[in-house]
Amino acid sequence: MTPLEALPYRHVLALPTMPSAVRLARETAEQALAEWGVNPRHPTIGPALLILSELVTNCVRHAAVLSPKMTVIYAAGEDCLAFAVHDRHPYQPPLYGALADTGGGLSTVMEVTLRLGGTAVVRGDADGKGKSIWITLPL
Repeated sequence: MTPLEALPYRHVLALPTMPSAVRLARETAEQALAEWGVNPRHPTIGPALLILSELVTNCVRHAAVLSPKMTVIYAAGEDCLAFAVHDRHPYQPPLYGALADTGGGLSTVMEVTLRLGGTAVVRGDADGKGKSIWITLPL
């Protein structure tokens, strides 16, 4: 897969950390992918939208108290799709520990990501008061 820094297509969306953000993040992803020429029927797209929806939902549920805004970053290249959800809550969840949990949330994110041959990483902000969860999936 192409390294994140080299992905030619990018889009950034700032949203209030509210339930309506889930729909807006997903619709924006669909629109960006269409503009970038990614086939909406590609087998990765449906699961990728599920992962994105779960991450935004988690941000709304768990980070809104300390992070009234979130940022969703979308990126793609010929062989790779990547996205991140950023908030200003300091807690950094153990992504691979989520696999031991049953049902919903991060366990779903991790199961689907790994099944598709993708990667997941939490990147903390330099000041320790926020983080981004990055998902990278092969196309």
